[in-house]
Amino acid sequence: MSTITLVLLPDADGTLHLPVPAELRHGRVKVVATMEGEPSVRPAKPGTPLDALKELRKLGAFQDISDPVAWQREQRQDRPLPGRD
Repeated sequence: MSTITLVLLPDADGTLHLPVPAELRHGRVKVVATMEGEPSVRPAKPGTPLDALKELRKLGAFQDISDPVAWQREQRQDRPLPGRD
């Protein structure tokens, strides 16, 4: 017998998928479940791309780039672009 505690996110159709331990995959499995809402666990609402860029700016991720156009050219030299020789 195995006791596990999980917080599962339901699929769009309302079903939950429970991972079964390897030792229990070859026969019948008795499941006793208690369902209760978990209001404190919610997916984070995604921000906008502008919010992400503002956060990167706060972190100083682009401080070493003095010329963005030159930086872009250097990055593109690392790999050939599709459809261009």
